[in-house]
Amino acid sequence: MVTKDLDLPTIDVSDTSKPLRLPSWLKQSKTKLKATKKLSQWLEKEVPNSICQEAKCPNRGECFSKGVLTFLILGTVCTRNCAFCSVRHGKPMPPDLSELNQILHAIETLSLRFVVLTSPNRDDLPDGGASHYATIVSKIHAAYPEVKVEVLIPDFQGTTADLDVVLSAKPDVLNHNIETVPSLYKGIRKGSLYGRSLDVLSYIKDVSPKTLTKTGIMLGLGEDHDELLTTFKDVADRGVDILTLGQYLKPSKDNADVKKYYTPEEFELYKTLAQEAGIRYVFSGPLVRSSYLAEHVFDDVTDLSL
Repeated sequence: MVTKDLDLPTIDVSDTSKPLRLPSWLKQSKTKLKATKKLSQWLEKEVPNSICQEAKCPNRGECFSKGVLTFLILGTVCTRNCAFCSVRHGKPMPPDLSELNQILHAIETLSLRFVVLTSPNRDDLPDGGASHYATIVSKIHAAYPEVKVEVLIPDFQGTTADLDVVLSAKPDVLNHNIETVPSLYKGIRKGSLYGRSLDVLSYIKDVSPKTLTKTGIMLGLGEDHDELLTTFKDVADRGVDILTLGQYLKPSKDNADVKKYYTPEEFELYKTLAQEAGIRYVFSGPLVRSSYLAEHVFDDVTDLSL
């Protein structure tokens, strides 16, 4: 049994008067930065609604090179205002099904093998955007049966009928992120409820046991060790198949500050602890994101079930 008393290197966070310096394991080479900039310019022109761009993900180049791309559907404006997220808050536009054409074009021209769909929260819509998700998933499966589709959904305010609509389209993976520990929800994830997010994950497993479920947690927002262990147990108790653990990186000056940079060794420790809590597959590392190497995680989990 791994315990919390292991002597692991960490970053000193005792001085909170100034921002923490980015540690060496999170710094990208000049070559990778140039490649990411070039890719970003291309994506903005060819795939304008990529969450890779909207959320300023550090792994754009790596995922793209492996034939994986995450699309932002239902617009680029969110009805909630989470402190960790760079997606704009405000009044969104009505759903636009022309997004589907952009996605199908990208699948064809980029030879994508695995597609992730996500969206801002759309609390302004009667179904939270569930029918839009279902339509796009169904159309992708019809046009490209070999392409796997993962959906990273909002909580739909806990409405199970909306979850049923998404499930009816048979996504290969259904992902809903709990993002952080419950004590930080009020300041970090306003408008969301920890228990509600857990209920979303357990409902999916209850009504569709064969659907792979997935969730993600960001480390570095101010959580403590015991809170993480409790959260791992909560996730395991809901039957979630896949957990991703990654380092929170402040996307802009307006977002929440990083409270701690976890070392690669600590990410390995928490991977082990999450597995010991009963989570089937844990993908953990400083640059891991919810949809980072999504196809790799899907294949590994599928192999484990054989």
